[in-house]
Amino acid sequence: ICCTVRGDLIRILGNLMKRRNKFDYILIETTGLADPGPVAQTFYMDAEMQERLKLDGVVTLVDARHIWERLTDSEEAQEQIAFADMILLNKIDLVTPEELAQLEARIRQMNAAAKIYRTQDAVVNLDHILNVGGFDLERALEVDPKFMELEYPFEWAGVYELAAGVHELVLQPGPDDPAMDVALAALAGSDETAILAGLPDAEMIFAKREMALWVESKPIAPDNTLYRLPLSDSDEMRFAIKIEKPGLYGLFTEHHPSEFDLVLRNGAGAVALAGEREFKPPHEHDDEVTSVGITMPGDLELEKLNKWLSKLLREQGPDIYRMKGVLSIADMPERFIFQGVHMLFNGRPDRPWGKQPRHNSLIFIGRNLDRNALNESFRACLV
Repeated sequence: ICCTVRGDLIRILGNLMKRRNKFDYILIETTGLADPGPVAQTFYMDAEMQERLKLDGVVTLVDARHIWERLTDSEEAQEQIAFADMILLNKIDLVTPEELAQLEARIRQMNAAAKIYRTQDAVVNLDHILNVGGFDLERALEVDPKFMELEYPFEWAGVYELAAGVHELVLQPGPDDPAMDVALAALAGSDETAILAGLPDAEMIFAKREMALWVESKPIAPDNTLYRLPLSDSDEMRFAIKIEKPGLYGLFTEHHPSEFDLVLRNGAGAVALAGEREFKPPHEHDDEVTSVGITMPGDLELEKLNKWLSKLLREQGPDIYRMKGVLSIADMPERFIFQGVHMLFNGRPDRPWGKQPRHNSLIFIGRNLDRNALNESFRACLV
């Protein structure tokens, strides 16, 4: 999971707990780019989760061969090490003893409290990482004094009493952002209590960022849609809001309205705020670092695949942090599992496909990844 989908995590854990007698332990794997803070926070800020579940610990897997490149330019890498209770220093076979000692000393400077285990192929005694006695909340607060403040994918919410009809959202030129996401939701209650009641729904709307609707001719409406406003650095911007039923509505904005002198107007002028609330700015990933997933049916021609991978690693290897997946290679009855980091790549046959439909599923994490180019060049490897 990603660190920004706490609403999804709470829902999934709630569903799992309905089948509590079927399992002993829950293991959560975050994406390689995630800040573990918001995920850990879930178990302290949600009353039901706190009552039913205990966070056992945070385990961070460190690539001993490549981590130096990330320690200086990746906030995510620093956060993952800082929040860890246990650190697996992996791929020790790919570095010298001197390099390993230097790296371990550097990691201990960043997190002196974590237990460090040296591993190869991530093989570790499970007793070292399961049932370890609990996440250290006090140390988490030392790392991030705002740890107990909930983090949402929006910075501000305002409550407005709106009549039925068309209203207008007016923004002035602000920071150099190409767009801003907003959501409008019907609320029950008044003032700040209405905002608090509407937070779960708003968070779920913002979780669907890949489905955001660019606002052009369609007006903004309270319809569980995330709207993306195109921003200008020189001209005033106006966006229509359509209300079918009069009532109390919450406007949730990705950025603080003061950055754009945001005003909501009707025919009589500016609509007064009935209440507002600011939120802890959300964790942001490096905009250049993205993930690209490819899922494609069919068999791959081995020679084409090898040439494609060689060219890809030669030209883009430094920008590819991770790649892994399952491939269907022609004339091979088994699934082929592969993974790579930068210029390094390895793979091996896995279990037979059997009755499962043959397909290819892989993911890349890195900088400057061209989604369309990766999809099309991979498609060219099919038989």
